[in-house]
Amino acid sequence: MKKSNGKNVVEWPRGRLDFSAGCVVMGVLNVTPDSFSDGGQFFDTDKAIEHGIQMAADGAAIIDVGAESTRPSAEPVSVDEQIRRVIPVIEALCKRIKVLISIDTNRSEVAEAALEAGAAMINDITALSDERMGVLAAEQQVPVVLMHMQGTPATMQIEPKYKDVVTEVRQFLVKRTKRAEQFDIPKERIFIDPGIGFGKTLKHNILLLRNIDKFVAAGCRVLVGASRKSFIGKITNRENPADRIFGTAASVALCVAAGVSIVRVHDVAEMIDVAKVANAIISAG
Repeated sequence: MKKSNGKNVVEWPRGRLDFSAGCVVMGVLNVTPDSFSDGGQFFDTDKAIEHGIQMAADGAAIIDVGAESTRPSAEPVSVDEQIRRVIPVIEALCKRIKVLISIDTNRSEVAEAALEAGAAMINDITALSDERMGVLAAEQQVPVVLMHMQGTPATMQIEPKYKDVVTEVRQFLVKRTKRAEQFDIPKERIFIDPGIGFGKTLKHNILLLRNIDKFVAAGCRVLVGASRKSFIGKITNRENPADRIFGTAASVALCVAAGVSIVRVHDVAEMIDVAKVANAIISAG
């Protein structure tokens, strides 16, 4: 494995991520009653906390906590309700584990409350559409994940269309990266996410993953969240998201090989093994 050096370590006042061994794993923690992947399995606060602790024990570098489902046709959740759902979980996890906590929200009010509770990173599916989110990230000196989505969760899968999905999504993320920098967010704290499954068809998702190296070459570290998604189900004929672990593993291995920095997954222990093996093979070269 490669030794850690300045280029492979991202540090900020609230945290640190070490990429010297290659791609790291972000665990998904949905504190929602209607997630596509777990159907509300961790909507209960105590169960969510327990699951977060287990993901940390399994080796997750980051735990991404969200209170609003972004599955196709999902309806928005109010700021107050998001805060009610996530803050007790974030506060408890910050007391019991040392793994970084990311807040998955596009509402600046929720992000601010989460950062006050101990979160150290913002994952925004609307790529700072809310200007206050950019101001907040800059003031609090935390990393941001900027994701591409065509439309909204309620509309995104209604006939998504692109002339050239790879070029269009990449150009969008490059523009949003520049916008984030205008808020004085340093480039090393900006991660880009092509938004697999967010306003994309099966073909679009495959093309994005096939060309993920073009996003890696765009200048920011890349995060990919393909875990358990419907395109994997379509390819493998697995209707139950929980049965898509092996399909997810294939996408994770390919992302690691392409230089992706973070994979966002539901099955942390399994994908840690996939990432370790892929990272080891790449490092040996």
